[in-house]
Amino acid sequence: MAACFAVALFAVADDGPQTTAYNFLSVPASSHVYGLGGHNLTIIDDDINLVEQNPALLGPEYDHQVGLNYMRYIGETNFAGLRYGQGVSEHGALALGLQYFGYGNIQGADIDGTMTGTFSASDIAFNLTYSHDISERWRGGITVKYLYSKYEDYTAGAVAADLGINYYDPDHEFSVSLVGKNLGGQVKKFNMNKENLPWDIQVGMSKMLGNAPIRLHVTAYELVRWKSPYYKIEDVNNPNSDLVKKESFGSNLLRHLVFAADVLPANNFYLGIGYNYRTRTDMATYKRDFMSGLSVCGGLKVRAFGFGAAFARPHTGASTFMFNLTTSIGELLR
Repeated sequence: MAACFAVALFAVADDGPQTTAYNFLSVPASSHVYGLGGHNLTIIDDDINLVEQNPALLGPEYDHQVGLNYMRYIGETNFAGLRYGQGVSEHGALALGLQYFGYGNIQGADIDGTMTGTFSASDIAFNLTYSHDISERWRGGITVKYLYSKYEDYTAGAVAADLGINYYDPDHEFSVSLVGKNLGGQVKKFNMNKENLPWDIQVGMSKMLGNAPIRLHVTAYELVRWKSPYYKIEDVNNPNSDLVKKESFGSNLLRHLVFAADVLPANNFYLGIGYNYRTRTDMATYKRDFMSGLSVCGGLKVRAFGFGAAFARPHTGASTFMFNLTTSIGELLR
């Protein structure tokens, strides 16, 4: 179903390139999502960190739940975040969140190449989410975000919104979502340069496989443009070999899709795996290996605490880890 939505949206998509200084917005806050390929709009689970992917996943069931996330990324890069949910009625809920993206110390230089010492760079996203049950199986939500960036002495600010809708059939364990992401623009520029937000339209589907404890996921993203070429070294044995542009109908299609599955043998435990073809092909000019494009995750709930972890290695020199912790303040006080 997700692929059908994708083809329909591609018909009106803009084929132009997208440039932005806000690509940190594509980093998920959930280790479950990260382990399922980095994009998922449809997981129905007891984890408020999932709300970052789709505001329509928030609901009164997350009342008083707190979620923490941390990712050790490439080099000195570290990401962390906090989210809190609050039911406001029988059919509505609010959530507050904060995500921090720190890139460590960076060597600075002037226009002549003279070293000027090190500086730090970071991005912060403040967000407020509201959701409401439209009917028994439909739910809609909105997330409003303020984005603050500081790179050395330069700062910028932007306002963005995510709009999402989810349909969930608990009898057949079927979930489908449509989300418009990062709709907005800058309110304060870096110096005099205006940067675009990475706005996007995404669709996804999750479905349990009959009576088996296996859930399948398909997510389509970057649907605002069809063309998605990548570059590959012509001769991998020659480091000076030219780069060759790769593009075909099949490649374009697969670079917009993420495939994943998780196993749920019990209500308090899961294991998952994801495959992101875009990540694998983006690493075609680097030293990728079998794990490039693959990711794995697992989660466990013990009493009032939920734990999650994920691992991915885009190429041989970049192993990344992500961890989640959730707890319900209400359960802790019982």
